[in-house]
Order: sequence, then structure tokens, then C-alpha cells
Amino acid sequence: MAQLTAESAKGRRERHTPVLLAQTLTALAPRAGGRYLDGTLGLGGHCAALLDAAANTEVCGLDRDEDALSLAGERLSSFGRRAHIFHCRYSRFPEALHELQWERVDGALLDIGLSSLQIDKNDRGFSLYGDGPLDMRMDQHSGELSAWHWVNRESLARLKECIATLGEEPQAGRIARTIVAARGKSPIESTAELAALVEMAYPAAWRHRARRHPATRTFQALRMAINDELGELKRFLDQILAYLPVGGRLVFITFHSLEDRLVKQAIRRWAEGCRCPKYCTACVCRHQPEVRILYKKPLQAGSDELAVNPRAGCAKLRAVEKIAEVEPS
Repeated sequence: MAQLTAESAKGRRERHTPVLLAQTLTALAPRAGGRYLDGTLGLGGHCAALLDAAANTEVCGLDRDEDALSLAGERLSSFGRRAHIFHCRYSRFPEALHELQWERVDGALLDIGLSSLQIDKNDRGFSLYGDGPLDMRMDQHSGELSAWHWVNRESLARLKECIATLGEEPQAGRIARTIVAARGKSPIESTAELAALVEMAYPAAWRHRARRHPATRTFQALRMAINDELGELKRFLDQILAYLPVGGRLVFITFHSLEDRLVKQAIRRWAEGCRCPKYCTACVCRHQPEVRILYKKPLQAGSDELAVNPRAGCAKLRAVEKIAEVEPS
């Protein structure tokens, strides 16, 4: 696995304010000399704040987007060897920790959303408002199939299932049929072309009362399928508790219901005590909660943050503290 030094990463400096920053720092409660994992480094905003928050902290930052890593590396260069940057999926964090010879981390963060860099660059294919190639791969050198393949090669049934399941799109059937009919005449080449086709597939009455672009859910579904986003999250959730000491904290920032549901289910499972059947009059399983839930309800952006960053409107922050030891798997 390739570790990038903060000093060697190149790219233009781009400052941005990460979502729910103050809430993230409060939840993680970084301590002097602590070691932390940022599984979704992005442009390095959360990581920089963590490194600033307490003396001699170190952060292992992961991302599979090389463009983001380049910019994050420049942003974090002033922290020297306290910032450890790796090009990899966040589900592979044990490999990065092994390379650093870290057995545990004092806290971990996942900000599970697209970075502004990915959204704003048309050539990445994530945005439905620009005109770019149908890509949508977070790691453009991964060998994963691009959005072009999904749109032009996948079966009608698989397209419909993807859009309905990952996009939670009620018009999935109409959209899939429109895409298949259009590609039968000529390949669909650009994000603008795909967005227009999806909009055309929507009933007129739905288009007029929609609060957002009709293609939003379709683009989300394709992106999630291409990058196996739910699979990534499940693999991370299955591993992370074993790498936290008692007192270590986990923070998750999610942006849509499918990811938030997975996180919420995992937290409930970790926080669960007795698992005996209801008919048992006394506990025999002796199962103890592994975490303490820090907030009964997820934290969300306030009006001040929304005025500066409207994209934060969908963000939900959930956090836990480990209270019981579990054996590494």
C-alpha cells in the first residue's frame, strides 16, 4: 500500500470548511498525543482540525480519490509526519494501521459524502448540472466499471434494480426503459445527456413539483453501485470496534438514508445489552453493551452553517464511545 508523505503530495491549495466541523471535534474529543483515523480524508479539512485540536496528535488519513489526496497532502504539509496519508479504500484501514505499526486508534471518523472537489469538477462525471464524461469512479485508476458501462451495457432489469434500490427512485422502471431505448439508437456519452433522458422519463406533473433535479436519485444510485459504497461501509463497520480502546470514539457523518440506516443499525447492535429471548425471566446470555451512544438523535447543521454551505443540509452526525473490550477479528 502506498503511503504519501504530506511533503511530497502536490496540488493547488484549496481551502474549504468541512461539514459539521465543531460537532465532529466535540464528539471525537481529541487528546494530546492521540492517534486518529480519518477514513474519508477528502480535502483534509477534518484532519487538519484534528491535528490542530490537541498537541502531538497523529492522523491516518485514507482516500481512494487521488485528486483529493494531492490537495489534502498540500493542505496538511505543515503538520509534517503527524499526518499519514494513504491511497486506499477506508474498509482497508487495517492495512494502513499495520504499515504505521499502530495497533489501535483513539478515535475514527467517516464523512460519507462526495467532496466539493468531486461535485464541482465536470470531468469526474458526478455532477448532473455540468457536462462531463460518464465516469463516477472515486478511484479513476481502480479498474472498476464506469458509469458509461452501467448506462450503455447493463441489462434493463439490473438498471431498474440499481435505480430503485440504491436511488430509492419511484420512477426507476420508466427511467431504465428510457435509457435502454436511447442507447439502442446511439451510446449515451455524457452526464448532460443522461440527466436529460432521466428528466424526460419523469411524468410532467412530477417534474413540475420536484424540489430537485429529477436525475438526482439516478445519479446517486449509479455512483453508489460503481463504487460499492454500501459494501465499503458494511466492511468498515464489521472491523472498526476491534481497533478502538475502551474510551475510543467513533463519528459517522452520513448524507442519505441508506448509509444512515446501516450506521444506525450497527450502533444499535453495539449498544445492545441482554440478547436473551423475551420469555427468559433472567439474563443468561451475559451480553454487555460495547458502546455508549453519545447523542440520542443525530446532530445536524444549524442555520449559520447552512447559510455558508447548503450541501450540509442532508448531513447527520452519529457518535459512540466504546465502553467494553472486544477481541480483534
